[in-house]
Amino acid sequence: MTGRGIRADEDAEDLDVEEVLALVNDHNGHHTPGGHVPTSAPPSPGPHNPDRHHKATHWPEAREIAARAARTAARAAHRAPVSVALDAALGLTLAAPLTALTDLPSFDTSAMDGWAVAGPGPWDVRDEGVLAGHGEPEPLTDGEAVRIATGARIPPDTTAVLRSEHGRTDSKDRLHATREIEPGQDIRPRGQECRNGDQLLATGTLVTPAVLGLAAAAGYDTVTAVPRPRVEVLVLGDELLTEGLPRDGLIRDALGPMLPPWLRALGAEVTAVRRLGDDAKALHKALTRSDADLIVTTGGTAAGPVDHVHPTLERIGAELLVDGVKVRPGHPMLLARTKENQHLVGLPGNPLAAVSGLLTLAEPLLRTLAARPAPESYTLPLKEAAHGHPYDTRLIPVVLRGDHAVPLHYHGPAMLRGMAAADAVAVVPPGGARAGQETELLDLPWASAGIEVCFT
Repeated sequence: MTGRGIRADEDAEDLDVEEVLALVNDHNGHHTPGGHVPTSAPPSPGPHNPDRHHKATHWPEAREIAARAARTAARAAHRAPVSVALDAALGLTLAAPLTALTDLPSFDTSAMDGWAVAGPGPWDVRDEGVLAGHGEPEPLTDGEAVRIATGARIPPDTTAVLRSEHGRTDSKDRLHATREIEPGQDIRPRGQECRNGDQLLATGTLVTPAVLGLAAAAGYDTVTAVPRPRVEVLVLGDELLTEGLPRDGLIRDALGPMLPPWLRALGAEVTAVRRLGDDAKALHKALTRSDADLIVTTGGTAAGPVDHVHPTLERIGAELLVDGVKVRPGHPMLLARTKENQHLVGLPGNPLAAVSGLLTLAEPLLRTLAARPAPESYTLPLKEAAHGHPYDTRLIPVVLRGDHAVPLHYHGPAMLRGMAAADAVAVVPPGGARAGQETELLDLPWASAGIEVCFT
């Protein structure tokens, strides 16, 4: 994900989270990935709706509903911006402009190792040099030079800095320039990058490593940012093992290890990961006691005998916003409003289907709550044909090779082998996509890791 500065007034004060969201949304134009705008209401709620598949929400509409729900929750929660130490601010969104607290540089400095010289040469060289981190040196007089290190303060009355490779000394230890130098050469003057009070970055900017470096250089120990959305993960299912090999009808839990770091990559603070099994009472207790901004459940979203998510949501009076999505894998995902400022994303239990739910519902909701800029949608031609569902969108992991996207094998609902090697996910429209067809792609957080693994 890339961050872009959002326009703000030069004299902007700290904004509350709702105002930051408004700035980001204005910049993004409420953009829905895929370019679709919902034209119908969410499907009818009800855990035992026999027509749930037919009333499922189209994939792009589901993503827009999730983003809209987050905007509503942010208004209801009235979350205030927080002051965050630089070492904890990566990935947050600025809730106030970053304004220079000093001139940069704050004094005239040398841009190169060499000599500070005064007047025309040749020059007599002082015995002691000037190093970075020391106080202001003595002024130079015409015909005088002093050894100087990169970043050191320029002595008063210096004409220029002569680079080490452009000077030589004669038998009398007099310094000569081997090429012509200009006044001010290789001197970084005070305030060259900014002046005290200049706005460096606007409200709504994503905090990247470079932003952290700039903030530190400008004199900041903390930044004012939108707080991370708090997420609680509830892992459901009696069949899950937390260690060892599958045995006796039990399988390893893949989602418990995968979801927390993925959610953190989406800007969330994961406050708890709870394993509840197939226990309706435990699920009810966990939902009613949670104070997270978002609850993420795994499994239990269908209509089987131990699928307790729908009945429990009905019991607590939750509002179903999305009850099934026309996407493969992951059709039985859901989004519910459990409190005025709290939502639940119900992920299917199959691992790749759960990833589909993350990309469809959790990503736009968390991105909006965190006031992150929406990623620009983009397309690439497919290297080979991708089979689609007759009526539903299909999400297929791909690797990027040159100017093409290569669909990966092993993309069944229960498989993670393809996703583990993927750079992105292709959004394959109903009916499939032919080789060479431009297809929308969703980047994954590790897309730039450079891991050359391919299971095509």
